[in-house]
Amino acid sequence: MAKEHPILKTKQQTPAPQSPLRMQHTTINDTPLILSQAQPSKALLMLAHGAGAPMDSEFMTSYTSALRGYGISVLRFEFDYMAQRRTGGSKRPPPKILTLVDQWQSLMHRWQTKTGNETPFFIGGKSMGGRVATLLNTSDKNMPQNKPVWEGVVCLGYPFHPQKQPLKLRTEHLSQSIQPTLIIQGTRDALGTQEEVTRYALTQSIQLHWINTGNHDLKPLARSKVTHQDAIEEAARVTHAFIDKRLQAATVGDY
Repeated sequence: MAKEHPILKTKQQTPAPQSPLRMQHTTINDTPLILSQAQPSKALLMLAHGAGAPMDSEFMTSYTSALRGYGISVLRFEFDYMAQRRTGGSKRPPPKILTLVDQWQSLMHRWQTKTGNETPFFIGGKSMGGRVATLLNTSDKNMPQNKPVWEGVVCLGYPFHPQKQPLKLRTEHLSQSIQPTLIIQGTRDALGTQEEVTRYALTQSIQLHWINTGNHDLKPLARSKVTHQDAIEEAARVTHAFIDKRLQAATVGDY
């Protein structure tokens, strides 16, 4: 069973002041992207949206802004079905999950080829986007056995099961993870509460951090006296600690 990770006990770093969030809008083969660059930048997180909200939703923008304060740049993008909504397409649901995996893998390869980026690279996402990232991070027969280009995975509100279907788990592939995964979850997330998830047999490569009374968007209950922005900043702080730990491991060659 995965336990809350000791990174949460490390000394907290105060985010460095950053200029107002500057977003560089670009495309790769018609796929829209937003690059939010930290100055200086210690790492780049490629971040995917959830099933229903786009890459520039309030949550994604707030989390991106908070990460920049820790020197982490963020590259947001949209899967094809979401991008089509911007051009008058219908609000159809996402395609099969493996179609999204293929789209992300192709886009990531094109980005790396185009930019030649040498900044330490991480992948992650909100809800469905995080699930797709974990599938990319598996070592099944279709995945090259050489080390991937990413150093770790970050999930914000992982959908452990569909809503109101707690027995339909989406956890089996997590045991095949290549690189460590951080999951930041609200304790009352309807797609995986703390009570439910602590009963799962997750491997030690899965690190959990709980947002007290948070829902699937990490939003706490009003009685907690913690605002949604507070929770997002907590998520960014924990993400930074996770990334720092992975960068230290990469320095000493501990994979």
